[in-house]
Amino acid sequence: MAGIVLEGDHVSIEERASHAQRIAAEKRAQSLKHAAEAKARLGDKKLKAALAVGGAIVSDEVVEPGPYAKKLAKGEHLRIIDLDGQQAVDFLCYDAANPENRYNAANTLKLNRSIYVGKGFKLYSDWGEVLMTLVEDTVGFHDTIGGCCSTEVNEKRYGIKGTASCRTNFTKALAAHGMTPRDIPANINFFMYVPVRPDGSTEIEEGRSEPGDYVDLRAEKDVLVVISNCPQLYNPCSGWNPTPVRIIQWREGR
Repeated sequence: MAGIVLEGDHVSIEERASHAQRIAAEKRAQSLKHAAEAKARLGDKKLKAALAVGGAIVSDEVVEPGPYAKKLAKGEHLRIIDLDGQQAVDFLCYDAANPENRYNAANTLKLNRSIYVGKGFKLYSDWGEVLMTLVEDTVGFHDTIGGCCSTEVNEKRYGIKGTASCRTNFTKALAAHGMTPRDIPANINFFMYVPVRPDGSTEIEEGRSEPGDYVDLRAEKDVLVVISNCPQLYNPCSGWNPTPVRIIQWREGR
């Protein structure tokens, strides 16, 4: 993300916004070219593999940048497929029986001993229970520390008012289940890459996922999954060009 944010007290909001819009437009053009090249190189090979769920499909949806929520019974799977590559998917899960027992980032990092999500990674709750397990993953290095974008922080960083954001999407999705913004903890970002350098500094960088890459999560108890397919235009988390993802809920057996 280096260069996208024009920082300093001497910089006006207008200057910051103009800079962010110009850089993002340049990066978006490069991203579209990269996505087209990746699709031409890969064809539908990865997507075919992603669609081979090996069980009974409960629901299958293409989700545009925006909110999504779904309840899963214990043992059911949720497969999230990145259709165009480099598309961040902000993710939360809750104990369906008691949503106060929700995904806890600190517990998850401590008990998995890693800040990066990958195959075998378990998502722990506030009470130290396993809510879901990542049973398949074709990318690795999904983010646990970057959190969700918000309209307010986007304005502070980029000088642009009223941007779409993952916090807004989370709020909309949670409202349908009787919850409020107070119920939004720190989240996972699938397909988003936020490396931590040896000196402790960090930055959002372009994701490593390609068209057809996916993650597959198994519910270890009845859960509510809440997602924001990220609408962010002004940093690399969605390849500068937010795109749809495909989400398949399925269960083992026929």
